[in-house]
Amino acid sequence: MKRRDFLIDLGITVGALPYLPASELFSLDHKKKNAYDIITLGKTGVKASRLAMGTGTNGYRHRSNQTDKLGVKGLSELLVAANDEGINFWDSADEYGSHPHLKEALRSVKRDKVVILTKTHARTAKEMKSDLDRFRKEIDTEYIDIILLHCLTDPDWPADRQGAMDELSRARESGIIRAHGVSCHSLSALQAAADSDWVQVDLARINPAGIIMDADVHTVTSILQRMHNDGKAVIGMKILGNGRLRNRIDECLKYVLNLDYIDAFTIGQENQDQMRDLVKRIPMIANLN
Repeated sequence: MKRRDFLIDLGITVGALPYLPASELFSLDHKKKNAYDIITLGKTGVKASRLAMGTGTNGYRHRSNQTDKLGVKGLSELLVAANDEGINFWDSADEYGSHPHLKEALRSVKRDKVVILTKTHARTAKEMKSDLDRFRKEIDTEYIDIILLHCLTDPDWPADRQGAMDELSRARESGIIRAHGVSCHSLSALQAAADSDWVQVDLARINPAGIIMDADVHTVTSILQRMHNDGKAVIGMKILGNGRLRNRIDECLKYVLNLDYIDAFTIGQENQDQMRDLVKRIPMIANLN
């Protein structure tokens, strides 16, 4: 069944919401929201679906749950099925080992119909240039939509990664990439990203319980709001707390859908049933009082 054929069942029951501030519980914008809504990401000009297909659950050492469990064929089929539902945003990383899976999916999806985000640990200009050349070969694409400096924790990352940042700026000017930014894994790194004029896109850990986040919910959300106000694209991750909030999925979705400074969010789905459940669930949650 395609996305336009889904019927919104307003009788869905939402889980208990003990951790949400009352102001956030009752301020949800009730206009229709869907996983496949196309959102302009900050000032980048990149237009991507509200939901991104995460390929890196527990991703490290060039593997992830998705690559382990599904393999190239299974993960590529999941990405293609999501694209059929209107979800055109693919979230990958060198660390996840998922580039070959994207390459296989591009055999069935036209390149200009999908937004590809990937991540690098490069520090120098030489390392970044090498990664950009290798990534494009691994994915079989002439350009990459968004490149992020991956898993930053050092507050001095703008100085430490200056060479890599300069190379990404040159790559954007030449059309090799469309936008650049960071994913942060510490409060000090996140604060540095908010202060940086170079950052166009920030991938931030956010959920209502504060699980696996850079700081408490209030501190993180205030920084993300400032980023959004400054024109940066803010993409949420760890929406389900790396799986630890799976029993509170409705609450977590309602929370992130209520944050007007979150442009899009990524969830690491591991099969087509999970993907289609989110496609159905998001408009139901978004339209509940």
